[in-house]
Amino acid sequence: MPKAGVRLITVAVAVTAALTALPAATATAAPTASVPVSVQAGTAATATAGATDPFYAYSGSEPLSAFAPGTVLKTRTVPYHLVGIPTPLKAVQLLYRTTDAQGRPAANVTSVVRSPKGDGTKAVSYQSFYDSLNPEDGPSRAIAGGVTLGGVIPNVEAILIAPLLAQGYDLVIPDTEGQRANFAAGPEYGTNTLDSIRAATRSSDTRLGPSTAFGLVGYSGGAIATNWAAALAPSYAPEVNSRLVGYAEGGLLVNPAHNLKYVGGSLAWSGVIPMAVIGVSRSYGIDLKSYLNAYGLEVYRKLEHGSIVNAIGQYPGLTWQKMAKPEYADPNSIPAFVEAMNRLNLGSAATPTVPGFIAQGNAGVLEGTFGNRPGIGTGDGVMVAGDVRTLARQYCATGSSPVKYSQYEVLSHVSATAAWAPVALGWLNDRFAGRTAPSDCGRIPAGNSLAPEQPTTRR
Repeated sequence: MPKAGVRLITVAVAVTAALTALPAATATAAPTASVPVSVQAGTAATATAGATDPFYAYSGSEPLSAFAPGTVLKTRTVPYHLVGIPTPLKAVQLLYRTTDAQGRPAANVTSVVRSPKGDGTKAVSYQSFYDSLNPEDGPSRAIAGGVTLGGVIPNVEAILIAPLLAQGYDLVIPDTEGQRANFAAGPEYGTNTLDSIRAATRSSDTRLGPSTAFGLVGYSGGAIATNWAAALAPSYAPEVNSRLVGYAEGGLLVNPAHNLKYVGGSLAWSGVIPMAVIGVSRSYGIDLKSYLNAYGLEVYRKLEHGSIVNAIGQYPGLTWQKMAKPEYADPNSIPAFVEAMNRLNLGSAATPTVPGFIAQGNAGVLEGTFGNRPGIGTGDGVMVAGDVRTLARQYCATGSSPVKYSQYEVLSHVSATAAWAPVALGWLNDRFAGRTAPSDCGRIPAGNSLAPEQPTTRR
């Protein structure tokens, strides 16, 4: 087992007390009239989240296309687990209809956790940074009792969600990557998140409803989902957008094409390169394997069902060029790659209409990323600071909502989480309280161009 995995398991066990110390939250699971298929709480309370768990499969007679996005398809209640250990908290899990990266109907799962101090008037949609190519690593499966190495990350995040529950926020925790684990597919992360909120407010088992106010929060992979949800909400889910108080995120992926160059050759984060290649191939139905050399195919196969725990620190010095056939050394010579990268570029997406707090580390050298290429610059080890600054400036210029931006010059991707989390919680508290959102517009330094990638001619 990688040392990173051992450390994650140690932390997860240590924070189990964060949730077991909370009073038990009750939740009934009687099926609602709008649920085509339901699972009674009494028979599902001991359900686990293995690969054969029937809860994840939609088996209704009507096609998914017959249901509106956000329709609840199944419901069950399970104890909230940490590394397989049940806690007194209960989670209502919903299978719901959503939309994948290619615009097709899909089914996904979200988990709703009631705060013992909450009343259903305020909720936080927490987007996990589970970063995996294996559906078994999703937060819903960890919550239901599944234990996998990649699934340890949602358990570690208990240390981030416990303060939200303690302050009276009900939590909605979607499997942002969907049931195929479409890693890095930002638009799909966004629709999965928004339809999760729709489903949570349509189920009578969650106590959430049309008047519940929502905040969006997420770090790293969770920031991808948070930002895309905020950007897509006005057009994709306007009724959800009208109830959003704001979004708080840190360690954000903005332009994946820049990130792949930034982490290339790094000591720890270079394993993200093949993960992104696999995720892009899967989410958009394109075959990038034909452009890889023998070594690239070997890495592809090893990580095809792996998680960030399997990738981080495992491929020091890896670059796209080491994986690709010589004639494809420039990834922009692959039209399908360029098209996919441009679809994932937040710089080309809409501007959120609600206040935002965006934080970004900039000491990537502490995590073994020494890249400082022209047009890309530095970052936190995996995310590019100049891209995030430009996106924040773009939101200031094109939107009417305040943007708070913080750049942690001496913190890297992992360490910046500790600085971001308490500030994000305080910022969200102020938004729910109706206080005026702070703005750093006019004070955010310039960053990189977020113009779409241009195809190049193959050598």
